[in-house]
Amino acid sequence: DDDSSEEGLHIIHSGRHEYAFSFELPQTPLATSFEGRHGSVRYWVKAELHRPWFLPVKLKKEFTVFEHIDINTPSLLSPQAGTKEKTLCCWFCTSGPISLSAKIERKGYTPGESIQIFAEIENCSSRVVVPKAAIYQTQAFYAKGKMKEVKQLVANLRGESLSSGKTETWNGKQLKIPPVSPSILDCTIIRVEYSLMVYVDIPGAMDLFLNLPLVIGTIPLHPFGSRTSSVSSQCSMHMNWLGLTLPERPEAPPSYAEVVTEEQRQSSLAPIGACDDFERALPGPLFAYIQEFRFLPPPLYSEV
Repeated sequence: DDDSSEEGLHIIHSGRHEYAFSFELPQTPLATSFEGRHGSVRYWVKAELHRPWFLPVKLKKEFTVFEHIDINTPSLLSPQAGTKEKTLCCWFCTSGPISLSAKIERKGYTPGESIQIFAEIENCSSRVVVPKAAIYQTQAFYAKGKMKEVKQLVANLRGESLSSGKTETWNGKQLKIPPVSPSILDCTIIRVEYSLMVYVDIPGAMDLFLNLPLVIGTIPLHPFGSRTSSVSSQCSMHMNWLGLTLPERPEAPPSYAEVVTEEQRQSSLAPIGACDDFERALPGPLFAYIQEFRFLPPPLYSEV
């Protein structure tokens, strides 16, 4: 107020007053907001109202920060696969092996997506086993040179029971990811990681399991990427994807003689009358040049 005796003092009169404050978050990466069992990552703004002869009034308001993880990066679009086998032994008797092969089409997903699981389970033992799959969240807390880890079940599914000598194949069995917090991979005191466990529940013995790492991101898959992954999943359904390989060198195209016969080449030649008209319309050397190279076959694949 201009009437104020002290310089820089602003008197607020009775009534409602609003002030707009703005803060820019630092450019350095910030860990994603997270609430864990042994620790948390929280962000908030705090406002204080200082009054003469009274204690200050303080108010805190929390807000959420996401460190974006784009799952369209090549490392997160690569397929994840594995194979394991287990032989059961009981005293002096040894039963046949139980084998498990599993694959998912990529490593990165966002909450709400469904993971398509391609798996093959073969039971050559004498027991009845059950194939299952589950998504686990692992929280790791680091402080004073020590580490605490918490593992939580996020989602799971169950397959059909397999008796002795039976085989089960999952051609894209879907497991939906519920609303969970994104992965935290770059924080020095808290890490949040995910994994897909495909396993065989064996009664009376240790389970046979495969761990496939997952990254839960914030930027969903681009439509082009989803088309590519869907095509690859269709190929996985009809081909032996574990042994799928590409040729080291591409095969050469067929030679010109295999495609065009001599009769077809002769029939494609222009009539004599048309050649005479064409010769009169062009200078002699140019016409001779065209005629010389007009019907020559292309070079061989090995020459190029």
